[in-house]
Amino acid sequence: MSGKNNWEDPEKLSKQVGATLRSIRKERNLSLADLAERTDVSNLTLGKIERGEANPSLTIIWKIANGLAIPISSLLAEKQDVVISRKHEGQKVLSANESLVLEPMFNMKGYGSLETHRAFLEPNSKYSADAHQQGVIEYITVMEGRVNVRVQDGIYELEMYDSIKFQADQDHAYINPDSVGAVLHFVMIYTQA
Repeated sequence: MSGKNNWEDPEKLSKQVGATLRSIRKERNLSLADLAERTDVSNLTLGKIERGEANPSLTIIWKIANGLAIPISSLLAEKQDVVISRKHEGQKVLSANESLVLEPMFNMKGYGSLETHRAFLEPNSKYSADAHQQGVIEYITVMEGRVNVRVQDGIYELEMYDSIKFQADQDHAYINPDSVGAVLHFVMIYTQA
């Protein structure tokens, strides 16, 4: 069974994220103004996202997830019994500067939540992430290339197959110092989800 999903079409992605966001907002009895205040995303932008008229960047999705204290996969998840995640065929979320393409893969709920992502970092580029919600832990493994990870003021150099773990509720960045792209595998644990 090949099973193409909604994530191969940006318009379907926008509609899925919008419908999910509207559902979460209504479930929590929040107005658009309440949500805007919690997320630091304008009413206008949130309304466009909910209507499926805007394709939010990774930065906007993080702001929404952080403001609602939910994993980003909660906004992106499709409900299926068996899921295969193939590179470049599933969900894709671009960073605002297009230096990073994030492909959310899987998520699990239980004590806290866990999600996995595949990421492609462009050559000679940097993706800076704002602090995530409190209690988020990131585990990163470099699958191809070389990446420097900045956590607050520390820089950690990672070669292929090296891994790092850190509290992601602080500013951090991923830097590709090379002229070839890098591939990262993320495991994110939400201890307070």
